[in-house]
Amino acid sequence: MGLWEIVFIGAALALDAVAVGMADGMAEPKMPPLKTLSVALAFGLFQGAMPLMGYYGGYALASVIGKVAPYIAFAVLALLGGKMIFGGVRELQGGRGGLLVKKETLGAGKLLMQSIATSIDALAVGIAFLAEGNALPAPVPLLSLVIAAVTFCMSLAAVQMGKLAGAKYDGAELLGGFVLVLIGTKILLEGVL
Repeated sequence: MGLWEIVFIGAALALDAVAVGMADGMAEPKMPPLKTLSVALAFGLFQGAMPLMGYYGGYALASVIGKVAPYIAFAVLALLGGKMIFGGVRELQGGRGGLLVKKETLGAGKLLMQSIATSIDALAVGIAFLAEGNALPAPVPLLSLVIAAVTFCMSLAAVQMGKLAGAKYDGAELLGGFVLVLIGTKILLEGVL
């Protein structure tokens, strides 16, 4: 396994975070730059921490977490997505019916739940690192740092693109909610099948 393979693994792991980050940007198009950085940083930190947990926690952790992780990720993302869908529908109805609807912003608790839900699959990568042993191109903490950096960069770009789409299109929060539910369903199906 080479270093470029780790970069590609990081990119593959980041795809869920990218989709969720884009949905967050669409839901909150006026997200301040510091908050945008915080979203990308949270996704990157969790994507980097999970392989470390998998590696150092070993197989015992995998047997416990691996069985319930898809269900947890699905439940969290479906709940958050459903809430965004509800908010998007209310916003669209408010635009036509004159009802004032306050757009919900991304809070620390919601971001924490998203970060955990989108990074659980990285736990298995840490266990794969354990199985690779001496064939790894660098120490596991460095590999986890590469995964975190890739996720951070991709998530930052995704949140920015989501903000642009959210500012341009009505109903972007509704679409973002559907994206979260779809990502949760994908994680569940991958875990069950």
